[in-house]
Amino acid sequence: MSENKKIDIKSLFKGLQNQMNAALSTNREFITHPGSKGDALENAWIEWLRAYLPNRYSVDKAIVIDHEGNTSHQMDIVIYDNWFTPFIFTQNGFHYIPAEGVYAVFEVKPDIKGNVDDQTYIEYAANKIESVRKLHRTSTDMINSGKKFPPRPLTKILGGILCSTNTYTHKNNDTIQEHIKKQIGLKSIDLGCIADYGSFFVDYEPNEEIMETGQEKYLEFYAARNFNEIRFSKQENSLVTFFMQLTRYLQQAIGTVPAINLQSYLDKIDEEIDKEI
Repeated sequence: MSENKKIDIKSLFKGLQNQMNAALSTNREFITHPGSKGDALENAWIEWLRAYLPNRYSVDKAIVIDHEGNTSHQMDIVIYDNWFTPFIFTQNGFHYIPAEGVYAVFEVKPDIKGNVDDQTYIEYAANKIESVRKLHRTSTDMINSGKKFPPRPLTKILGGILCSTNTYTHKNNDTIQEHIKKQIGLKSIDLGCIADYGSFFVDYEPNEEIMETGQEKYLEFYAARNFNEIRFSKQENSLVTFFMQLTRYLQQAIGTVPAINLQSYLDKIDEEIDKEI
């Protein structure tokens, strides 16, 4: 019997990086009009995430809403639950996603360096992330394996930025770190990817999960969050390491979003659901 051969994991990851890079590049390569180019970049990242994330996660451009009618900025990318979130509104071409169903949001830019409305791209992304995190989320009892469980604490909403390149003159990560470090509280950025430069994630303290229920405890968690360090991947592993870090956050740090309190939304149209079946 022939001896089993070991497989070269490094080569497998290199192949996956090349595959991911090709998938990301296909939809953006020949677009030159600035507006169209922006849309193409967003669509390229959306299709890329849809291709590699498990089917339990949906990915779209969207506006996030809460049961009080508050809205976020229009988000380039929203990763949201499609199992336990029973309704997504679509009106005039826009998706409106209940805040309870949101796992992560991302801003997409061609370059990590740049300005819009007198803000750096990183600051602009942070403000858009804040517009989602500050929305009021509900949490209610849920049934699992026939057992009733009390409302779980609100989960963190991941926030990040996705870019194609980095044209900062000093490519030693210090400039990016300086801008990331300034984003505090609900504006704090968790991770990002610069396709031709490297991915990064930010370590904060405290970094444990939110242990108590309610919007107030959720807001207190972010208010107490302090920057610890930022870690960059190698350029040649940018997409693979970003994807692995995102997946680790989604599956092992967040898990499943809290169960949505449907009655809080129906209160706005003066209707009531039967809470006991």
